[in-house]
Parts: sequence; C-alpha cells; structure tokens
Amino acid sequence: MKTTIMSLLFLISFTVVLFACSNDDDSKQPGKSVTYVLVHGAWQAPYVWDNVKASLEKNGHHALVVELPGHGNDQTAPQHLSIDVYRDKVIETLNKIDGKVILVGHSLGGMVISAVAEKVPAKIQELVYIGAYLPSSGQSLLDLANTDADALLGPSLRPSTDQLTLDVLRDNITNIFIQDGTDAIKNLVLKNYRAEPAIPFTNKVVLTSGNFGSVNKIYIKTLQDHVISPSLQGRMISAAGIKNIFQLNTGHSPFLSKPDSVSTLLINIGH
Repeated sequence: MKTTIMSLLFLISFTVVLFACSNDDDSKQPGKSVTYVLVHGAWQAPYVWDNVKASLEKNGHHALVVELPGHGNDQTAPQHLSIDVYRDKVIETLNKIDGKVILVGHSLGGMVISAVAEKVPAKIQELVYIGAYLPSSGQSLLDLANTDADALLGPSLRPSTDQLTLDVLRDNITNIFIQDGTDAIKNLVLKNYRAEPAIPFTNKVVLTSGNFGSVNKIYIKTLQDHVISPSLQGRMISAAGIKNIFQLNTGHSPFLSKPDSVSTLLINIGH
C-alpha cells in the first residue's frame, strides 16, 4: 500500500513538472517576430510604405524603410548616384540589424535588393520582389525596360537637358503609378513626386550563383501594372527560376492601393 501511494505521488509530481515545462515553452514562443527591410522604387520615397510598416509592426514584427539617396528628403545630387550607392545605403541599414531579414524591393528597388544580395547574402532570409525589376547578371534597369513594349511609362518620360534626371508628364503620373488608388492617395503621390535620378537606370549589376543565387526569392506580381507589365514580370520570373509566386490584382503601387493585402502576404511569407 505504501509503495502504491509513493508511486502515485511520483506520477503526480512528474505530471506537474511536465505541465510547467510545457507552459514555459509556450511562453517563450508567442509568435515569430520577423524583421522586414522595405526599399521603395523610382519616383517614390519612404512614405509609400507607411501603412504596410504600421501593419507589420501592429502584428509584432519589425519594419525598417530605407530612404534611397536622391529621394524623399535626401538631397544628394543626381550626378553622385548609382545602383552601388543605393546598394550601400541598404547594406548600411542591414548592418545595424542582428540576424537575417526579409528584404523587400519594389520597382527600381528590385535592382537594388539584387545588388545587396550579391554583397551580403548571409544577411537575407528572403528576397521579395513586388512589381519589381529582377535582373540577370549584366543587365541594367534600362535593359529590362527597353524590352517592355506593353508598359505605359516610356512614352511619358522626359529627360532633363543635362540627362541627369527623368521626369514623367504630370498629367500621366497617377494613371501610370496608382490608377487604382483613391483620390486622396493619388494626391499624396503627386504631392511627393520629384524627378528621378537617371544614372542608376543605366548601371548594370553583376550577380553570381554563389551569392545572389544562394538567396531564396519570392515574386509578387502586380497584374494591372502600367510601369512593369505583367508580361515582363513573367519573363523575369522565368529567367530567374523563381517558383514562389504570388499575385495582386493591382497597379504598380499595391502598398498604396491595397496595403492590407501586401502586409498579409509579407506576414505569411515571414512564417
């Protein structure tokens, strides 16, 4: 009888310990927190990511937005800009972060994040392209854009007399970049518009299979895109051999027209 009682006491104690350990493990894993680094595209600036950033942070993640030199509030002269300058600005941000990040690039930002991945592949968990240029080694943004007969951007471009910046005809800006946005969003884009530095469009990126090729890549297609047509997006995806593909039925700027959809996709990608 005494032996039976001792056995029961031991069993109860063992169960309590297991339960306590289980609770401790659960408390240590309330949900995976991911760090996202967001890179805007041409003729845009960090403000375009505001709603996505807020949503990611509301869901317990970290989000940092890179302001590319010559955009937003940065007044670097256009003659001093290049894809390498943009790349180094992003790497500067990554170097301040412990661990790996999900690096997201839109439009021109796709060229930038590709160049970043070539330099610091170990810092990147995933490369995410959203309606972005996705180069092969030796290609520039201009090389890719010149193959895009379905895009509306080209005919609206107006280079400055010194060839250092590119303007877009003002009457066409919203139809090209944010045709599916509200009037308030369209006005926001117009308010923040500034001419785009031209030199980075001509810079070719060198990518290797050992570095750039080692990073997992995801592409989010923008199916109503007037800047990078869905047909070019498809060709770039095929050339890169990307298998993880998502779609948004939006224009070129889904983070403005459907920020919740973008945030949900990014969160799902992070898990």
